[in-house]
Amino acid sequence: MRGTLDSGRVGEILREAADTLICPRFRRLDDDAIATKTHANDLVTVADLEAEIFLTRELKALLPGSLALGEEAVYQDPSVKAMLDTDAPVWIIDPVDGTANFARGDTAFGIIVALVKNRRTVAGWIYDPLKRRLFAAEAGEGVWSEGQRLRVTSRGERGLCGLSGCISRRLAERHREQFCTITQQGSAAHDYMALVDGRLDFRLFRLLNPWDHAAGVLMVEEAGGYVRLLSGPAYTPVFHANDGLLIAPDAETWDEIRSTLDV
Repeated sequence: MRGTLDSGRVGEILREAADTLICPRFRRLDDDAIATKTHANDLVTVADLEAEIFLTRELKALLPGSLALGEEAVYQDPSVKAMLDTDAPVWIIDPVDGTANFARGDTAFGIIVALVKNRRTVAGWIYDPLKRRLFAAEAGEGVWSEGQRLRVTSRGERGLCGLSGCISRRLAERHREQFCTITQQGSAAHDYMALVDGRLDFRLFRLLNPWDHAAGVLMVEEAGGYVRLLSGPAYTPVFHANDGLLIAPDAETWDEIRSTLDV
């Protein structure tokens, strides 16, 4: 897709969605502006719905002939997942990642957008609406934020006890003492931003919807990190059922973390 896409314009579209549809509702949501989907912590707000409509329209217009797969559209009609099998470029959209945080007034939420073609992520963007910080990556061109190219922090001489990571609360209860810091943020957007700017060394994900991971995995790989499904293969931006995704600074550390966590 190099040379055919205005990446800067994508960033402008994300900022506009945040400024006009998301941030004005932060900590101002009425009860009737929040609904439950599959379970009590799976929420959707009016900000999610309206931002997805806006992003879908603007991104498809930016790249004629492209399709758009949004998180809320899939919930309403699961059959649209099939567009990932087409030859057309597909925008994968998470309009408000970390909706539960957003709904309760927690600042850890963001917008995630990826551009996929032939089951390969060719570009990705993650935007922090409150800090107004954009992360952008293109396959083969690195990952950038605020004019700086980002690299994953090498483990170096640190053992596991020197690493900071994000794992489930259940695993944290068993393994907290084996690492430096264990945290949960409730937002894949914030996890991936932390992974590529050095605030987080590793992350284990169990829910692998492509709107959470397509952009972020590209960013980590472009920054020099190591990402694999627990089943072994490299990640592809499709729906992976009954699998997990482990991200680490390098292959050796990946193997050691997986063995330690016994996953």
